[in-house]
Amino acid sequence: MNKKWMMPVAALLAFSLLAAACGDSGSSSAPADTGGDGSGASDCSTVNDVSLQLQWVTQSQFAGYYAAKDKGFYNDFCLNVTIVEGGVDIVPQQQLASGAVDYAVSWVPKALVSREEGLKIIDVAQVFQRSGTLQVSFADKGINGPADLKGKKVGSWGFGNEFEMLAGQRRNGVEPGVDNEIVQQSFDMLALINGEIDAAQAMRYNEYAQVLETTNPATGELFQPSDLSVIDWNDVGTAMLQDAIWADETKLGDSNYADQTTRFVAASLQGWAYCRDNLNECVDIVLANSPVLGKSHMTWQMNEINNLIWPSPAGVGMIDDALWNQTIDVAVSEGVLSGPPDSGAFQTKTNFYVEAANKLLKDKGVDVVGNDWKPIDVTLNPGGE
Repeated sequence: MNKKWMMPVAALLAFSLLAAACGDSGSSSAPADTGGDGSGASDCSTVNDVSLQLQWVTQSQFAGYYAAKDKGFYNDFCLNVTIVEGGVDIVPQQQLASGAVDYAVSWVPKALVSREEGLKIIDVAQVFQRSGTLQVSFADKGINGPADLKGKKVGSWGFGNEFEMLAGQRRNGVEPGVDNEIVQQSFDMLALINGEIDAAQAMRYNEYAQVLETTNPATGELFQPSDLSVIDWNDVGTAMLQDAIWADETKLGDSNYADQTTRFVAASLQGWAYCRDNLNECVDIVLANSPVLGKSHMTWQMNEINNLIWPSPAGVGMIDDALWNQTIDVAVSEGVLSGPPDSGAFQTKTNFYVEAANKLLKDKGVDVVGNDWKPIDVTLNPGGE
């Protein structure tokens, strides 16, 4: 391993033993005292092979990781990273816990369900600071808030994507499936566009744009935001934390894996900072890795993903306790979790590694907060082309 990333072995061992004795697995091994700035792989006596499991196919939702690879940020931190695409039948946190990959991207509530079932995984970087889930309807349906879903046909993807929507209805006096009809929805917006449902589940960076890429038969032009009504669960107060980087809690007791985790988080977050400041280039990087989706759609998605990350007032990837606790409260109230996770000695999250990663990036002159970031106006083309 690169000597620039290693703290004195005796000090690291002493810290690890102390942390293990305290039973605090969220900080079970200190990230190495990096000392330097990871200025290049030529400084590395060893380059670690690392794999990252995504939760879906290649798209701008994961642009920061592809940018970190393409721009050499992983290489700078002595890492050779393989990015593994996700799919319908792939559960990222299970891939992580099985040892198939070293790290995984997953939504917090989904990962916590797996943890309650016995997987020893831990959130080491909360990349998305806000939820991207919406409930979308056409404006003429008169659905302006959760209470208006009463008596409607409401689309739901299921598969753990529905908790915010169900809790939001209940907290506004609507019992899902009793006061309305909950309809299984495909991962597209066709049922809404065809009038089969009144309100559809959508990610603001994906399915919402799909409607705006579709021609309105009444006008012959693309649908406009004014044609739609949107319920944002961030505004309702039932939003749940989504994309986070998860690590193997058991392996964090190994000083090498702990050190690697700090470097992996730092390089990944540098990738996200790069995509904040170089949106169009990151879209091109994504399209070079997967040319299936259209450029205007991927540009919209990159813009909206940035909106979920920036600004990050406490530093990119930091876990906000209030939003974490809200996520837990919603999960417990919906019966997703039997109770608050890990009431015993173990933790489910830690800012330990991301704090160290933020320090590394600040030392390199990287803006880890992004207060000056502003979304751009994106023109969507038919079909997202």
